Amino acid sequence: MCVELATDQRWLTRAIELSKRCPPVDRAYSVGAVIVSADGEELAYGYSRETDPVVHAEESALTKLAGSGIDLRGVTLYSTLEPCSLRASRPRTCSQLILEAGVGRVVLAWREPSLFVADAQGVELLTAAGVTVLELPELAEAARAVNAQLFQ
Repeated sequence: MCVELATDQRWLTRAIELSKRCPPVDRAYSVGAVIVSADGEELAYGYSRETDPVVHAEESALTKLAGSGIDLRGVTLYSTLEPCSLRASRPRTCSQLILEAGVGRVVLAWREPSLFVADAQGVELLTAAGVTVLELPELAEAARAVNAQLFQ
């Protein structure tokens, strides 16, 4: 197995573990996110509903780095679910927040199903803006399992 793939799987597994901390609700996904530096240091993490009832995982992690002066162009953001491209609870989506922060690489486990948003475009928006996006479908089931209550 490629070293980079093994590293990506390890950090995405950490994000899945974080998603298990989310208070479950019936109208939102439980998502975990980790921001990792180019040299493999965890810079921040977040999970859905960590700090308030509508905070998203990526938003929570990025907020922890706001004002830190850290250049995020070389970091990787690991998220258990495709960053949102449409959002009713905040003025900016997670895709927009990632772009505004300058994150250069995103690794995700699972594309957003059409349960709440008919045609999620997070991956497309990020790649169109030059962000490298990698999907690890082998971890999709583990990410989905945390959200089993939404699909019953």
